[in-house]
Amino acid sequence: MQPTRPVALVTGVGRTAGIGAAVARQLAADGWDIALTHWNAYDARMPWGAQPDATRQITDDLTTHGAATLAIEADLADPDTPARILQRTRSELGTPTALVMCHCESVASSLLDTTIESFDRHFAVNARATWQLIREFALHLDTTHTSPRIVALTSDHTAHNLPYGASKGALDRIVLAAARELAHLDVRANVINPGPVQTGWITPDLARELTAATPLRRLGTPTDTADLVAFLCSPRGSWITGRLLHSDGGLSAP
Repeated sequence: MQPTRPVALVTGVGRTAGIGAAVARQLAADGWDIALTHWNAYDARMPWGAQPDATRQITDDLTTHGAATLAIEADLADPDTPARILQRTRSELGTPTALVMCHCESVASSLLDTTIESFDRHFAVNARATWQLIREFALHLDTTHTSPRIVALTSDHTAHNLPYGASKGALDRIVLAAARELAHLDVRANVINPGPVQTGWITPDLARELTAATPLRRLGTPTDTADLVAFLCSPRGSWITGRLLHSDGGLSAP
């Protein structure tokens, strides 16, 4: 009899070139079943546009690794969405023991031109939904499994990216709080700052500038982040919790 594969819930898996997709692929290769969320309406209003066939392509990739999959279209600005995601995951795949949050709202604006609507949506998606997902994850953990994992992606943007950077700062605090508040459930919770990752948004001029500023002299890739997530979700990452980890080729080094 084959052992049961653990279940990971990965949010923000909307494009084949994205970090979320790379994370899902790597976890599937490591033996996880994967529930994933996407929100096509977000991609449609971004410069790269919607990728209508992305979900099928990604789930096809996951099944080549033997993973059972569940794809959920989910607007995380809706406060009822996180509970629905976790309920569907539990009923259709099983109780997740890893929660990896790659979702975001990211529309650049500054102190003087950010709208109330944009500010509120960034905090709803990047901060409130993160808290709600963690809460739902923790409330229904299967205690027969050990060392549940929470990993979230963050950013250090500030100037001219006010609502995104501020809401990601709130995300950091929420996830790091989980490392202490959920320790009695054996949860490990960490945040990754991947730095600038080329998923299609970095222009050639910006790529040259960032590459020159990075000690390892290249841009980050989705696979770079996925490798660290997979490590943190593995038994080898069991002694790491409550950390904000920079995985950026040295860009943030003093």
